[in-house]
Amino acid sequence: MSMLTLKGPHWVTVRQHRLALWALAAAVAASLAAVVALRWQAAGASAPTGTDPLRDLREPMGYGGLAALLLPLLAGAFVAGPMVARELESGTYRLALTQSSTPKSWLASKVVAAAVAAVASAAAFGQIHQFGRLPLSAMDHYSWSEPGPYATLGTVLPAYCLLGVAVGALVGQLVRRTVAAMAVTGLVTGLVMAVLGALRWSFLSTRTVTSPLGIPFPHPPRDAFTTDFGFITSSGGRLPEWACPRSSSHDLCPAELEMTRQYVDYHPYAHYWPTQSVETGIVLVLAALALWGAFAVLRKRHP
Repeated sequence: MSMLTLKGPHWVTVRQHRLALWALAAAVAASLAAVVALRWQAAGASAPTGTDPLRDLREPMGYGGLAALLLPLLAGAFVAGPMVARELESGTYRLALTQSSTPKSWLASKVVAAAVAAVASAAAFGQIHQFGRLPLSAMDHYSWSEPGPYATLGTVLPAYCLLGVAVGALVGQLVRRTVAAMAVTGLVTGLVMAVLGALRWSFLSTRTVTSPLGIPFPHPPRDAFTTDFGFITSSGGRLPEWACPRSSSHDLCPAELEMTRQYVDYHPYAHYWPTQSVETGIVLVLAALALWGAFAVLRKRHP
């Protein structure tokens, strides 16, 4: 977004918050440099036999993926606090409204600037994470279903960024206190992320593989995400894995439990994008509702 092509409130918004935009760009650049350094170090490092040769890459990438989940919270808090609530709290928004700017254009300029910056950063972090995890793709303990890779490699993270921006625009006007608005926006956005994160693997039905008792549990496909495993009774009911003590050589299942088979529930990798699509759609609907509420509050207070 070039400042030379911006006019009116959009130019003012970008210029007013240019330090934050430059800091965000610096964070993206620093992340890329760090991942390149980690990839180079992992490629040249040698590990003793029997150890994980990519440990020095796997652990930072895991933490980096989780850190990227903070972006929607930070984007929402920044919109709610410094961009909206602080101007309402100090009264400086009145100056903008005297410069041939309507209330709608005043708020829209902030929403657009924050949304473009946050979504672009989320997309950049996603590409950086994709580049960094290439050597780890075949590792069983670095799965696509983990919260970090799941969000950063798909459309969910940009959608949550839009939600954070929309919630921030609404809460900033309702609370009108900088710190309080930032806290409430972070709490609301984080709560939505936590709830949908807990529900996402119930959007699609799992697949199941079974095997007879007395042998190891069946193995789903190598790239699958296992959600549950246990035993099936003669009546078709299910019992958890810990219902039957197991040893390395045989099963010690009580006869009264009437166990007949054992099962493993899993999501195949083919469920990744459908799950992403469902969650992204839900988040975008919530973001649209929050944005509608933000402009509704604005129209009521500044008709």
